[in-house]
Amino acid sequence: MPSNAKGPDISEWNNLGIKTLIDLRSKTELESDLTLNTNEVYSDFTSVKWSSIRSPREVDTKTKLDPERKSRKERHFVSLMDEKKYVLGTISKIEKRKLAKVAALSPGLMSKRVRKKAKSYFLTCINDGGLQMVNDLILVRGKKGIKYVLELMSDVERHPVAFYCTAGKDRTGVITAIILKLIGVGDDEIVDDYSISADVYKEMDDEDAMVGALQQRDLRPEVFLGAPKEVMRETLEGFERWGGIEGYLDWIGFGEEDRGRLKKAISK
Repeated sequence: MPSNAKGPDISEWNNLGIKTLIDLRSKTELESDLTLNTNEVYSDFTSVKWSSIRSPREVDTKTKLDPERKSRKERHFVSLMDEKKYVLGTISKIEKRKLAKVAALSPGLMSKRVRKKAKSYFLTCINDGGLQMVNDLILVRGKKGIKYVLELMSDVERHPVAFYCTAGKDRTGVITAIILKLIGVGDDEIVDDYSISADVYKEMDDEDAMVGALQQRDLRPEVFLGAPKEVMRETLEGFERWGGIEGYLDWIGFGEEDRGRLKKAISK
């Protein structure tokens, strides 16, 4: 992430000339980031917070937006997934018969033992679903955020654009896959590109911390820390549920004209 830049990295970062940053992390992740507002990196960026239920709003304004938006750098906070979306998404994946069985245990009537059993059941569903289910939830539950990100990237005046999450492989990986598939990059190339992120936590020297965090939540680190090729391949094949990538983009409200603008902006 940009905020991790130090020393020579900051000079290199400034030389990139990035005009738009898109942070895909959740509110919880942002609150735990001690470098979120590193002045050396973000001093000339205006922060804009996106919400699925209201128009984007400026959190802090460094410079006013001119009519052509050519002189202002912006950092957009677009939480694609949060704990609530994961829970609701997981519930939607559970067979109705099994869900009814769990729902019958009214929270007000649950004993500690029954609550523990219900939690264990949901965790089993999450662990069994793994990264493939995570990607599916991002595509479905995060569709409004995905549309917003693509709209930002369709504006050529906002480029160069950089987007990222915590590890740069799940939320970032899905956005990247959508864009690459739309502009005609082959599935094999997209899969190979995704798999480069397999050891990202080792490279960040953060693997032990992430293993501990996942274990605290009773999630299996070996399931969620990698970037297996088969996960992205299944994700790409999953677009056929909508008739292909363009069908998916139509479904989220990113139509043919929008796609044309995105392709043009990406190709410049």
